[in-house]
Amino acid sequence: MLELKNVQKKYGSKEALRGVDLALPRGEIVGLFGENGAGKTTLMKCILRLIRFRGEITLDGEPVSHRNITKISFATSEHSFFPDLTANAHRDFYAAHFDTYLDRRFQSLMDFFALPRDKALKVFSTGQKNQFEVILALSQGADYILMDEPFAGNDVFNREDFYKVLLGLLTERETVLLSTHLIEEVSGFIGRAVLLRDGVIIGDTQTEELPGSLLDYVKTTYHYRADRVAKTIEEMEGET
Repeated sequence: MLELKNVQKKYGSKEALRGVDLALPRGEIVGLFGENGAGKTTLMKCILRLIRFRGEITLDGEPVSHRNITKISFATSEHSFFPDLTANAHRDFYAAHFDTYLDRRFQSLMDFFALPRDKALKVFSTGQKNQFEVILALSQGADYILMDEPFAGNDVFNREDFYKVLLGLLTERETVLLSTHLIEEVSGFIGRAVLLRDGVIIGDTQTEELPGSLLDYVKTTYHYRADRVAKTIEEMEGET
């Protein structure tokens, strides 16, 4: 179990997270949703201890530290690999440093995305870099896999196929926390939806229990005003 209790984070006077409580059992695929600036990336960075925060984050009852951090992996479109190394060099690095490393999964996903193994990562396209970042996160053998907008730069066909592959390869001990704006795309893929707004969790539900679509749930919880576009256009037209 990955647990967050009263997690708070400030950037100067701005409160990025305000008393977040969240429990993530094993075997879940969780969507983390929220507008830009809601605190999604900050939440993940707190879990990874990349930034200082107030509150408590534990993994199987123990504080997240150098002793258990390898149970958590991270995929981000900001990229965390070594750009001058090849894919195969990364594979050797992971095999040497992670006892849980899954080489068969690495090789299968490299084949799935048709990525070159002997070229430096810096020559990959943006989409290929993001794909490789996901491959590393999934091949580390971590129990908790955090993904922050991992599919940026990938076409819809690659994304759709990857969702299917991911559902097929995850084991019951693995949990994915996926932050994305692609709500409709992932609605049939995730089992739980967590909504952040202004650093506070305002919604947390199992998707199978929703009476309507996931997008409708997000809009309702966020009090989305469908008429605001028409009103803005009307106001601008009144000035001409």
